[in-house]
Amino acid sequence: MPYTSNLFGTFYSLNKVNKDNPIVFIHGVGLNHEIWKPQIDFFKEYNTLTYDLLGHGKTPLSKLKVTFNDFSRQLLNLINELKFKKIHLVGFSLGALVARYFASKYNDRLCSLIIHASIYKRTEEQKRVVINRFNVAKLNRPASKKSALTRWLTEDYISKNPEIYKEIYSMLENNSNKNFLKSYELFTHYNDDDDEIKKINVNTLITAGEHDVRSTPEMARNLNKVIKNSKFVKIKKGKHLCSIECADDVNITFKEFIDNNNA
Repeated sequence: MPYTSNLFGTFYSLNKVNKDNPIVFIHGVGLNHEIWKPQIDFFKEYNTLTYDLLGHGKTPLSKLKVTFNDFSRQLLNLINELKFKKIHLVGFSLGALVARYFASKYNDRLCSLIIHASIYKRTEEQKRVVINRFNVAKLNRPASKKSALTRWLTEDYISKNPEIYKEIYSMLENNSNKNFLKSYELFTHYNDDDDEIKKINVNTLITAGEHDVRSTPEMARNLNKVIKNSKFVKIKKGKHLCSIECADDVNITFKEFIDNNNA
């Protein structure tokens, strides 16, 4: 798996099987491109591209602060270097915010957009909770990572899939905490800009896990009202990482939407 030659030095994994427009997946904060394994396995007959965001996995981050413009430019440079004129873009959590920002700037580069498990218009209480979590994360203790995983996956799934739990925990553990905090701070203090969101002009699917307490179905429904040409689908029984726990439902939902928007 190579790196881009540009200044971002993005680490990526490309499965190219034909000349169709690829599906590009953007992971969430503290994770890396490997979180999309259930989707990459499912879409093995499609062109797929996953990569590590700045400061995650094997992609470096030298700046003291990171912005959504940095993340957007990283993605633009990546698809330009790989000579993809158009893509289907899928973003999860922080990656969903990156995808939203990118779509507001570069509608012409997208065949479709999937916003998965995205925050939108957090209440004051929700803001307070995420600020507290950020302050705990600064201490870099195991309890913070374990707490995240119990928010992301159901207890039943964790008990039946200890190896997957360990793999995801390892992703969180192996990240540079200094760089993780740069992205987490950006996420923590994020404020939605409806004027920016309304610039999104591409067919959009908005999905959320039924039991996601962080990026709730209510947030997704409200976002659906702001983005024209969008639709909302609730993933039954899922929490934040329903792309893993409810992979079959998520994959079928994504596939149907992408197939309907293949140019």
